[in-house]
Amino acid sequence: MSAEAQRKHKKQIVLGAFVNGVNHTTVWSDPQAGSQIDFSTFRHVAQTAERGKFDFFFLAEGLALRERGGFVFDQDIVGRPDTFPLLAALAAVTEHLGLVGTFNATFNEPYELAKQLASLDHLSGGRAGWNVVTSFDAFTGRNFRRGGFLHRDDRYVRAQEFLAAARQLWDSWAADAVAADKESGAFLRHADAGAFAYSGKQFGIEGRFATPRSPQGHPVILQAGGSPQGRDFAAGGADAVFCPLQPLDKAREFYHDVQARAARQGRAPGSVKLLPSAHVVLGETEEEAVERHRDIVLRQISGKTAQILLETVWNRDLSGYDPDGPLPDVEPGTDEPRFIQGRASIFQDARKTVAQWREIAETHRFSLRELAIHVFGRAEFVGTPTRIADELDDFVQRDGSDGYILGSHLVPSGLDEFVDKVVPLLQERGSLRTEYTGSTLRDNLGIPAPAGADG
Repeated sequence: MSAEAQRKHKKQIVLGAFVNGVNHTTVWSDPQAGSQIDFSTFRHVAQTAERGKFDFFFLAEGLALRERGGFVFDQDIVGRPDTFPLLAALAAVTEHLGLVGTFNATFNEPYELAKQLASLDHLSGGRAGWNVVTSFDAFTGRNFRRGGFLHRDDRYVRAQEFLAAARQLWDSWAADAVAADKESGAFLRHADAGAFAYSGKQFGIEGRFATPRSPQGHPVILQAGGSPQGRDFAAGGADAVFCPLQPLDKAREFYHDVQARAARQGRAPGSVKLLPSAHVVLGETEEEAVERHRDIVLRQISGKTAQILLETVWNRDLSGYDPDGPLPDVEPGTDEPRFIQGRASIFQDARKTVAQWREIAETHRFSLRELAIHVFGRAEFVGTPTRIADELDDFVQRDGSDGYILGSHLVPSGLDEFVDKVVPLLQERGSLRTEYTGSTLRDNLGIPAPAGADG
């Protein structure tokens, strides 16, 4: 096969631009860091992503101000705008970029959220997406009428019903349900337009859906979750999976497992895109990139930040321990109220996790802060533009993923260097589009609408 033929047969890398608010991955104190709530910040990131021919812009969600020992996190006072009006505003200053928001299936209702997403799809010309997340903690639930009522084991049950109900709402309008006769000035109305009825353990709703069928039929559905239950949910209902970046062997195992689960549910190959989160640090030389990475990580994870990150697992106040000293000599407070509230825990077994961390710290002679950097540090791709392009491309071509959702330590300008220096190299390799070819987010991702969504 010729080099040109190989270029044409390469997997196309999917790219999303991620703005996840102020946390330990964001160097919010950097002099170049912008506002986390001003529209100009999000406009810059979105327009830079579109200039780089990214598939979509992606927002995380914060439903409550996080607390530590009953006090609000310092970082959370910078604020975070509501997702829907922000994405709607971005629709007006972009033309091709998908607009994906994170919305909770626990604390929303199907009719309202389905209507908002269908409206965003109309306003953007078919570029809306929904990252489906769940919640079970009572702390976040206090902000909502139903409180923290949902048991952990029921979160995916509700999410599956929520998505099924939303899809029924989106399908309640046929493509030709309403047509205008311009000569007579009359509308031709379909008798069943918008009619729906859904009954399940979580929801019992019926009526007429107020928003006509949108350009994509269904917004693109993303889902985050690596547990067996989460994988089944993604395989059955998601168009893409937002997941952590893993070494290639583990990433390939995860990739093929999700694809196999999707196939068992009758879905075509490639129906689910696997998109790990990733951070990139560039340098003109390898040495410069490594030095930049080290500087960024030290600013991301200060001694205080390291202490707080470890408190999420220890569930204790660790302020009495020296960040540059050894790990705490106490066991996790597994039977005590949560010391850190409002942060999703990625470590389910605290005692097992602490035991593993102590082994790592002993082996590498890590201090408390050095361990936090080892465990929580980001920037998985570090090097020159050529090396980064090679590594990103190779990972995708070998089925480690279908692409990446890229974040940055610097908001809003952190994506600029990647678009200027790495994107052209990926385009030269034939792994990234040079122009948008589709009119909707589904078109650009190569994801068909679910059965029944074509009217």
